[in-house]
Amino acid sequence: MNFNYFMPAKIFFGSGKINTLGEIKLPGKKALIVISSGKSMKRTGYLEKVQNLISSNGSEFYVFDKISPNPTLTSITQGAKAARNNGCDYIIGLGGGSSIDAAKSIAVMANNPGNYWDYISGGTGKGKPVPNDPLPLIAITTTAGTGTEADPWTVVTKERTNEKIGFGYEKTFPTISIVDPDLMTTVPPKLTAFQGFDAFFHAAEGFIANISTEISDMFALKSIELIGRSLSKAVRDGDDIDFRTDVALANTLSGFVESTSSCISQHSLEHALSAFHPELPHGAGLILLSEEYFLHFIDACAEKYIRMAQALGKKNADKPEDFIRELIYLQESCGVRDLKMSDFGIDDENLGKYVDNAFDTMGGLFNFDPVKLTKADALEILKRSYK
Repeated sequence: MNFNYFMPAKIFFGSGKINTLGEIKLPGKKALIVISSGKSMKRTGYLEKVQNLISSNGSEFYVFDKISPNPTLTSITQGAKAARNNGCDYIIGLGGGSSIDAAKSIAVMANNPGNYWDYISGGTGKGKPVPNDPLPLIAITTTAGTGTEADPWTVVTKERTNEKIGFGYEKTFPTISIVDPDLMTTVPPKLTAFQGFDAFFHAAEGFIANISTEISDMFALKSIELIGRSLSKAVRDGDDIDFRTDVALANTLSGFVESTSSCISQHSLEHALSAFHPELPHGAGLILLSEEYFLHFIDACAEKYIRMAQALGKKNADKPEDFIRELIYLQESCGVRDLKMSDFGIDDENLGKYVDNAFDTMGGLFNFDPVKLTKADALEILKRSYK
C-alpha cells in the first residue's frame, strides 16, 4: 500500500480528439513532426491533418520521416540535428510506438550535448544525468500497443552493438497526448494483434512485478479485461470504433501500469531478440515467448494468474492454469498462435547470446521479476519457446 504516482501528460482520449490539436495552446511555435520512414502517415492523410491543424493554430513545422520500426541511435542523432537546424522548439510524435519513442529521445537530444548513449544506463551506455530538460512533446498515437502516450519510456537500438535499451525519466513524459481511436481503424489485422498483445504484456508483466501496487493492479486488470473483450474483435473488424476504443483505452491504461509498476524480464528477453533481428515486431516477439515465460512463474503468481484469467473473461477461473489457457485462446482467436522464431531468422544454436544480451543491456528489469530468473532459467524459456 505504498506508492508514488506521477503522470504529468495531459491526455485527450476519444473519437475525434485529433481536432483538439487545432484548439489547444501548443507548447511552441515550430514543431518537428516525427513519423516513420514508411508511407502510412502520408497515405492515410494523418500527416496532412496534423499539419493543417497546427498551422491553423499558429504553428510552423518541419517533418522528419526517417524512423524505422525499431528506432535506431542513428535516426535519433539525425532527428535531433534536424530539430536544431530548423529552429524547432517542440516535438510531435505521430504514429505508433516507434515514432513516439523516437520523438521522446529526439526531444532529449535536441536540447542536450553529446551522444544519446551517454545518458543510457546498461550495456555500453554511460548513465550520465541529462543536464537540460527535453523539448516539449506532443504524442499522437495511431496504434494501440506501447502505452507510450502515458509513460516516460522510450526504446532505441544502438545498431553497431545490437543493444536495444529502454530509457526514460520524469521529464520524458509527453506534455500532451492525443488518443483518437478513429486514427487506428487503418491498422491491418496482424499488426492490430501484435500491438494489442504488447499492451497486454505491459499490463500482465506489471501486474506480477514485485513492485506492483493497488494502483497499478487496478490499471492492469482493467487493461487486461478490455483486451480480452475486444482485441480479437478489433482484429476481425478493424472499422468498428467501439472495439478500437476498447483496445485504445487498454493501451493507455497499460502505459499507466508502466508508470506505476514496471515491465519485467519478458521485455528484456524480447528486446534482445529484436535487437539482433529488427524485422521481428516487438509484439510478435513477446507472443513467441509468452506461454513458456508465464508458465515459469505459475507457482509464484498463482493468485494473480487466477485474477488475470477472470479479467480475460473466464469468470469462474479458480486455478492458475486457467490464465495460461486463456492466454493461448486469445492468441488463437487473434490468429497469432502459429508464430515461429525460425520465421524471423532466429537460430536455436545461438540462443545463449540473446540471454547474455538481455542481462547486459536491460538487466535491471530482472530485478522486478516475481522470483529470481537466472540465465539458465532464461535460456530454458527460449529453448522451450523455439520452433
